[in-house]
Amino acid sequence: MANQDTLKEIREAITAANRALDSLENAQHELKGAKNWGIVDLFGGGMLTTLFKHGRMDKAQRQIEDAKYYLQILKKELRDIDVPMNINVEVGSFLSFADLFFDGMVADWLVQSRINDALRQVEAANARVLEILGNLQLWEDQLLNG
Repeated sequence: MANQDTLKEIREAITAANRALDSLENAQHELKGAKNWGIVDLFGGGMLTTLFKHGRMDKAQRQIEDAKYYLQILKKELRDIDVPMNINVEVGSFLSFADLFFDGMVADWLVQSRINDALRQVEAANARVLEILGNLQLWEDQLLNG
């Protein structure tokens, strides 16, 4: 019976990991779009470019919040089966106010730097969750195939 309980917990962790991955991949996509608009903005893109960039940043922020939620669920599920997890995704402020209202090279460069930092964090979290997911799937296979 213990194997069935463990299998149930592993499957719940796999579900949470997959949901976190979906959100992380969506955030990555949006951050790459924001990064591209940011490059245009650095070379004088203007207010519309800034608005497009911030639209992508806002979408990325929502996806990151979703990922954080699923990562908390994953963390709980992993604790249930005595597997530690340490993933931290913090994006913080994107300097939106400064970029929109003081649109200039310095503000654009600072925002671009934050986008790049956020993208690196999301990519690192994505890689870690993929690693955890792979291990969970191996463990599930071992329990099923004994």
